[in-house]
Amino acid sequence: MNTEKLHHIVIVGGGAGGLELATRLGDSLGKKKQAVITLIDSTRTHVWKPLLHEIAAGSMNPDKHELEYLAQAHWHHFNFRLGRMDGLDRVKKEVTIAPYFDEDGIEVIARRTFQYDSLVIAIGSTTNDFGIKGAREYSIALDTQDQAEKFHRRLHNALVRAQTQTTPVQAGQLEVVIVGAGATGVELAAELHNTTRELAAYGLDKIDADRDIKISIIEASERVLPALPPKLSQSVDLELRKLRVHVYTGERVTEVSDKGVYTHSGRFIPSALVVWAAGIKAPDFLKELAGLETNRINQLVVKQTLQTTVDESIFAFGDCAACPWLGHDGNVPPRAQAAHQQASLLFKTMKKRVANKTNLPDYHYTDYGSLVNLGRYSTVGSLMGTLSGGSMYIEGLFARLMYQSLYKMHLMTLHGVFTVILQTVARLITRRTEAQVKLH
Repeated sequence: MNTEKLHHIVIVGGGAGGLELATRLGDSLGKKKQAVITLIDSTRTHVWKPLLHEIAAGSMNPDKHELEYLAQAHWHHFNFRLGRMDGLDRVKKEVTIAPYFDEDGIEVIARRTFQYDSLVIAIGSTTNDFGIKGAREYSIALDTQDQAEKFHRRLHNALVRAQTQTTPVQAGQLEVVIVGAGATGVELAAELHNTTRELAAYGLDKIDADRDIKISIIEASERVLPALPPKLSQSVDLELRKLRVHVYTGERVTEVSDKGVYTHSGRFIPSALVVWAAGIKAPDFLKELAGLETNRINQLVVKQTLQTTVDESIFAFGDCAACPWLGHDGNVPPRAQAAHQQASLLFKTMKKRVANKTNLPDYHYTDYGSLVNLGRYSTVGSLMGTLSGGSMYIEGLFARLMYQSLYKMHLMTLHGVFTVILQTVARLITRRTEAQVKLH
């Protein structure tokens, strides 16, 4: 069949929203040969980003949760192309993909271009180090699976080194400092408290976990989780302190070195392992991409239809897009629920564009609340839009089940209900024969 006359939808970015959109479009327009859907991503596999802190801590083995883009594309009637977008020609309607090199620097795939009728940019965000001295050189962000695995290797190596050295553990040698007390920071702190003790229990008998392993969080705001309701913030702060996590609020980091972290008050926290989880920005190349309008953190400015302000055939959503939050000051917050909602809207939008309809739907963000998972210790959250019209604070088992259901909903969008049920049962069975923490 000649596909040149079909509507070409190109989606750049295979995060949660981009992959969900490609899968749903493939199962409808792609399967019916009504459009050609192409997903472009710089990696071969997908892992749900809210799980990266578990990979970093070692409580999740990524091999058991990653999804192969090529396989997903084959099963769901869309194309996957490996590469990183680095250019855009709006006149020719072409996306340019940079050459792809292997780990030895050998070019595997040459530079390519892809034609589009509708372009959707969903490349997510990266950590914003705000230009702090030493942050880029001496800290690790958790934007990608590779970064999460890199941190876990460093953590594991630090524990093994402490076990085999003949001298006592030095100050900061086994201390993890997390810069930023948003959801990623506090969830990572709780997971690390558990997994470092699990790791120490596997034959690392020279390490006293309570004495030698320390975890600290530094937050510039006056409380942890500053973007969430105060009651939720207070509950999480209390749980972290119960876990003997050192919480420093109202402290602004001024420098990161190979020895530790300095703050504006003159405080120095020694640490060989620093995680930077303070703030986000969209990738830098967006600010000079074909004249598209961006804001101060490189996000593409979009209208309520999620179309970019200067080109109606280009859409953007998720963390890389600045979409007005109607009825509020500012934009839609960078949350997984927002990306999921926007992907659902764009699914309808793309079907309309393929049918040459111009009455595209507007996006209205619905805040369903927030959930923070502290691993085995606690889960707390707030649900919005209750019968009272306000919010409802939840915690304990119900909150944990709600948190787990978010991931299951993502998987069901990608694989269907029956497959997810089978996968869940299989993991419950195999979990009993596996170590509870990744040991390498």
